[in-house]
Amino acid sequence: MKIINQFAELGNQFSRQSVPQKPQLPQLLLWNDGLAKQLGLYLNEAQKTAYFSGQQLLPGSQPVAMAYSGHQFGQFNPQLGDGRAHLLGELIDKHGQIQDLQLKGSGQTPFSRNGDGKCGIKPAVREYIMSEAMHALGVPTTRCLAVVTTGESIYRQTSTPGAVVTRVASSHLRVGTFEYFAARQMQAEIKTLADLTLTRHFPEIDQSNEIKYLNLLTQVIDKQIKLVTEWMRVGFIHGVMNTDNTLLSGATIDYGPCAMMGVYDPATVFSSIDHNGRYAFGNQAPIAQWNMARLAECLLPLIAEDQQQAIDMVMPLITGFTEKFNQAFKQMMANKLGFKQASDAVNDLQQQLLELMFKHQLDYTQTFVQLQDSLDLTADHPVSSIPKLHANLAQWQQTWCKLLQASDIKQADAKQCMQQHNPLVIPRNHHVEKILQQVETSGAADAVMPFLAVLKEPYSVTQNIGLYQDTSPNDDLNYQTFCGT
Repeated sequence: MKIINQFAELGNQFSRQSVPQKPQLPQLLLWNDGLAKQLGLYLNEAQKTAYFSGQQLLPGSQPVAMAYSGHQFGQFNPQLGDGRAHLLGELIDKHGQIQDLQLKGSGQTPFSRNGDGKCGIKPAVREYIMSEAMHALGVPTTRCLAVVTTGESIYRQTSTPGAVVTRVASSHLRVGTFEYFAARQMQAEIKTLADLTLTRHFPEIDQSNEIKYLNLLTQVIDKQIKLVTEWMRVGFIHGVMNTDNTLLSGATIDYGPCAMMGVYDPATVFSSIDHNGRYAFGNQAPIAQWNMARLAECLLPLIAEDQQQAIDMVMPLITGFTEKFNQAFKQMMANKLGFKQASDAVNDLQQQLLELMFKHQLDYTQTFVQLQDSLDLTADHPVSSIPKLHANLAQWQQTWCKLLQASDIKQADAKQCMQQHNPLVIPRNHHVEKILQQVETSGAADAVMPFLAVLKEPYSVTQNIGLYQDTSPNDDLNYQTFCGT
């Protein structure tokens, strides 16, 4: 294990030296053994507890709090930064990829803004559950290595046990990181960040090319389109798509107010702070486009010396986002319906399905599982908790089967395609909340482990899958999620 300090060594403009607070009585709650092996971390329990609670620094670590700004719900805040997180440094994993190690909930930093820098046990475990579920679903995401309880109580509306969560990311370079320096007209630092982004995430871009920064923007936009398309494939609602939560790597970060959509409705919002539905399920693509426009503004001086020339170069990328996303979305929906390729006929069909699901308040995940099961009535259904196809979809289902036949697609092939794109189980909100409550009450991870075991194989029929496929008894009525800070 060798820690490097690539970001810390960029200098004080980019981060502030800050040491994690040593907790009173740390105890290891969750450990991601598979991820640890990928990172080359072979530690005993005492080491895991000490290193990933902040009680002891990893050898060679130079912990820092990262500087960044951000548009939060459309309003610019020029100085945010890591107010409760410490970047321990980077490791090179077994695939030769650099990975950040960051503690969250590890105490105050120079960016804490009067906050205590702590994290409660529920948001820490939520991040672990949700990020590992998203990873298993095939969605680009940051991941969690560990959750360690701190042995102290913190106050968030009520008293709750404290915890530190360790996040692993291919980097924490955000749109907000670039905004921090753009707001201060620090163009040399923007170039440093852009070059670091190219090296870390886009080595295929020729750095001797005079339009490399335009190519960088193009690639980042493509990754955002892929990310949001994947979110919508599985019914994920991020809840707080601020520019400080938009990674240039195209991975999901910040699982605070996130939730999973049950009943299909593009206007679904669960975040307690999203009063106007800015980050609703159906708004995620246009918000990603808006965030990319903010990044483009930061990169203008690098793209061309003449500002108008630079604007003329980036505008086709920003305006072209919509069409690119629409194509990606149509292809994703075609796959969910068993078609290898999107077409006008398939697009009409999926639009009709979504309209029927909305009209009859049908569950998003279950409907696609029911459809794939309906293709072969002799096959075993995944579990008894998935009801049969809703009667109001019977006529649509006949039209769908006729289109499969007209497209020369065998039902067995369509079903195989669907099984790769439609999860049988997702981390449903009512199960997540129930488990978080049990963990907070008991201080133990017993309730988490069976849930995680099922979520690790969301496309397979596993032993206990039926325990977690049911929909919320009240369809998540009045359900709210919180940022946990």
